[in-house]
Amino acid sequence: MSAEHEAATEQRHADSADAEAGEPPKLQAENLTKQFGRIVAVDDVSLEIRPAEVFALVGDNGAGKSTLMNMLSGVHEPTKGQIYKDGQPVNFSNPADARATGIETVYQDLALMDDLDIATNIFMGQFPRNGVGPLRFIDWDETYERAEQIMMEQLGRDVDIKTEVEFLSGGQRQLVAIGRALAFDPDVIILDEPTSALSVDATRLVQDTIEKLADQGITIVIVSHNIESVLKLADRIGVLFRGSLVNIKQPEETDLEELNELMTTGTLESKSMDE
Repeated sequence: MSAEHEAATEQRHADSADAEAGEPPKLQAENLTKQFGRIVAVDDVSLEIRPAEVFALVGDNGAGKSTLMNMLSGVHEPTKGQIYKDGQPVNFSNPADARATGIETVYQDLALMDDLDIATNIFMGQFPRNGVGPLRFIDWDETYERAEQIMMEQLGRDVDIKTEVEFLSGGQRQLVAIGRALAFDPDVIILDEPTSALSVDATRLVQDTIEKLADQGITIVIVSHNIESVLKLADRIGVLFRGSLVNIKQPEETDLEELNELMTTGTLESKSMDE
């Protein structure tokens, strides 16, 4: 970990502590439960995510992390429990409801159009327009200008926004999907497996981008099974096991072995036996 990254992380911890003392959580789940028939996918989960925090949700397959993410992003409605945004109760019937409160989600499949360029992918479905009523038309100059601003100013990447997505690396594609989320001006971004199947260089690119966004005050929620990656990135790590939140750890107080044990058993039996 570089000295610059350490300093930025320490500053986020300090800002997060200040926010915890004086502000409501940016995002909060209170006793969230989701059932599909007789299957309880998420069981009575409560957690608080602080402003400008990088919070990771980890767990094995079937732990409930995707279901919890889908409730926070509006894909699923909770069977029980309540979601709060900035201290206010919110109810999401669909992702548009979550978006209206400032929550954007980047899913693992990215849903990009390979034969279209970066700018078009970023503003697909929400193009800047000119004109009135039925005579409204896409303002392509503004589209490309705003896309370049997002990539340069918020993501810190000097790329040709007229490049077709099919020619981008895995890491660059992830950045385009994040850029599309940023076009809605969110204050919370949920990232579903953001470093899955990426090369070392692409993973580093995505990690640097997440740090930049957190430094800009955006709250980041990472849903992942990549423990090594979240240990480097997260301010706190929530561990899910069989639908329940079994622990929340700070990276400096845990390690790969301990998190793996929590993910696979739900407890820290070996540590308690040693003690």
